[in-house]
Order: sequence, then C-alpha cells, then structure tokens
Amino acid sequence: MTSSSPRRPSPLAPEIADRLKRSADGLLPAIAQQYDTGEVLMLGWMDDEALHRTLTTGRCTYWSRSRREYWVKGDTSGHFQWVKSVALDCDADTVLVKVDQVGAACHTGARTCFDADVLLAEGTARTDSTAGTARTDGTGTGAPGADQ
Repeated sequence: MTSSSPRRPSPLAPEIADRLKRSADGLLPAIAQQYDTGEVLMLGWMDDEALHRTLTTGRCTYWSRSRREYWVKGDTSGHFQWVKSVALDCDADTVLVKVDQVGAACHTGARTCFDADVLLAEGTARTDSTAGTARTDGTGTGAPGADQ
C-alpha cells in the first residue's frame, strides 16, 4: 500500500502502544489545536514513531502519506508547532495535540486548514431534507437532547 508508514517495532512505551487503535496502515489521525484559544489548526497522521518523536522532542512530527516520510512541522516552512500537551480520545484512535503554533498551520499559508471552505456557519440553521425540520442544536432533529 503506497500510503502506509514503515512497519517496525514501536518505540512508544508499551502502556501507550498497547492502547492505540491504528488504521490498517498503522496510522492515527492527529488533530493540532492552538493550546490557548482552542482553534483547530490542522489534521495530520502519526504512526508510533511520529507520536514517539512528538512526545519526546516537543515538536509535532507527522507521517506524510503522499511523500512516505516523516516531517517535523516547521522544518521547511518555519511555521513551528511547539507541543503543550498530547491526549488520546476515549477510543484511543485519535490524538489531540495542543500546540503553540508559530505562523501558518496550513500548507496554503492560512492560519488554519479549516477556514476557507465553511459548510455550515455558526448561528445558521439548515434543513434536514428527510424530516423537513430545522437543525440548529446539532442533535439532528431540532429537538434538544433528542439524539442523546
């Protein structure tokens, strides 16, 4: 598979490595978030080695699926991500890395990868085409708590 990361023994501590639920190609999605504002900056991919490097160096390291190599955010762009904390989600299949972002996070030069193509703006309602009800609360039916 052309997008897979290299297979090798995990450099992570066993108590971390044993918990991770990786994709078929050994990767975890890694969400980078600005530590002080909560702004979601980007999504990258990490395998065990990239996560180990991120945890031990204090700089975000990702696995590039297209280039098939590791990259440390900021080494070529100067737009560094200084790690403040790293957490696993409840299923241990996604990593949240809170960072202090220097410069742009997106390869396009934008601060975040999530500001150019907004599908639903905050405070706007959309119509549920199957039920014909306005969806403003994120539950899917318009009724508070209906999907909980």
